[in-house]
Formats: sequence, C-alpha cells, structure tokens
Amino acid sequence: MTADQVVEVFRRCGALLHGHFVLRSGLHSRTYFQCALVLQDPVATSELCGAMVEKLKIEKWVFHSVISPAMGGILVGHEVARHLGRRHIFAEKADGQLRIRRFAVKPGEKFLVAEDVITTGGAVREVMDRVREAGGEVVGVACLVNRSESKPELGAPLCSLLSLPVETFSPASIPDDLRSIPAVKPGSR
Repeated sequence: MTADQVVEVFRRCGALLHGHFVLRSGLHSRTYFQCALVLQDPVATSELCGAMVEKLKIEKWVFHSVISPAMGGILVGHEVARHLGRRHIFAEKADGQLRIRRFAVKPGEKFLVAEDVITTGGAVREVMDRVREAGGEVVGVACLVNRSESKPELGAPLCSLLSLPVETFSPASIPDDLRSIPAVKPGSR
C-alpha cells in the first residue's frame, strides 16, 4: 500500500482533519489524523492493518504477542494480531499511568507495540516500560501514522505504514494565523 493510498483511506473516512488541534502531547497542529473515524470501519481497519502486517513481514521481527496503549491503539493492535495469528493485550490508564492490569506477561515474552498515531511516542514508551517491568521484551513498534517531524526516540525500531511529518507548535510558539482559530482537543487524553 503506497503512502497516497493510506492517505486516501483516511480522507475517504473523513479522518484527515484540518484546523487548530491540541495533540495528546500538548503540542498544537494544523493537521489531525482522527484514527477513530477510520477504525470505526472494519473494512478500512483490516485494509490498513493488513498492509502494516505486510511491512512487518519485511522487518522479520520475532515476537510472541502484540500490546497496545489504550485507547487508540487497541483496535490497531487487535487487528494486527489477528492478521498474524498472535495474542493481543493492552495497557490502560490507572491512577494516571498506563498499566498492564488484565493480562500476564511471561518472563522473556517478546512483544510488538502497536499504536494508531505517533507524534512524540510518549504512550508507546510508557507501554514499553510496563512490558520490561513485567519481564517482557519489546522488539519493535508499529503504527499506522508517524506524524512526528523527526523520528521519535523510542528505544526500539519503528515501522510505520505512513510517515507524514506534521508541523507542530509548542503552546508558547503558536503562529498568529493558528491562534485565530479555536483549538480543539480530539485526542484520548
């Protein structure tokens, strides 16, 4: 699947938004990938995650299970795991931090972390920390969209279906044209 084809799926689902957005990281942006609008469509989800699995096969990473951060990554992780015939688990918020609450991690179990969109990689790094604390190992990270302007330092290799750097701004450096548009926070935090 080409980058243009991935973007077309997002457009077709109304999931590529333009305006003034506050991202989960607290950064501001003119562009937002609302993955929930893609993930509500099982056919589009299967199409994108199937293409992700094809890219993962090229990487030849060896892992037993897939883990995702809640909320956005759950459907991506589940669908990637389904395509691969692997187990999928997720980390969820508890007391303000991501925790692996409902599942056991076996000592030495190898994981792929699956996410919908990555900008700074904060949620992914949090999940990776929880996997390691539980005795597991993270061999790689897969995401549908890497929207970071520079490749985020995750501590594991990253495979993204689409890399589309999106200009972001700190709250102190929002351009005047963007300040004139009311900010919307469509993310999960």
